[in-house]
Amino acid sequence: MKIIIRMILGILFIFAGILHFLREPNFSKIIPSYVPFKKEITYITGVMEVIMGIYLCMRRPGANAKKWINRFLLAVFPANVYMARKQIPLGDKQLSQPALYGRLPLQFVLMKLIKWL
Repeated sequence: MKIIIRMILGILFIFAGILHFLREPNFSKIIPSYVPFKKEITYITGVMEVIMGIYLCMRRPGANAKKWINRFLLAVFPANVYMARKQIPLGDKQLSQPALYGRLPLQFVLMKLIKWL
């Protein structure tokens, strides 16, 4: 079961990371306004997500890898909060305010799954 979850998470990370390059403006606009270098941060986080995804697909993460992945998920959490507060569309789709705020706990579900692997 863990290997299936790990593979799904790995593929999701890879897909999300690639989207950072294909749809950069969608990701840059959810970075809080006080943060400089939005485009560069979008690309860097995209690369990191692809690397994490490949890693998860190739091997079971050790304690240090789990910590780094969870730190990454925590570091990008403010972008999701900013997106909810400013009601920024998810790509071309405007989500309702409950849906935008409802996405926030999912970050912690991901972190729990990573820790469980």
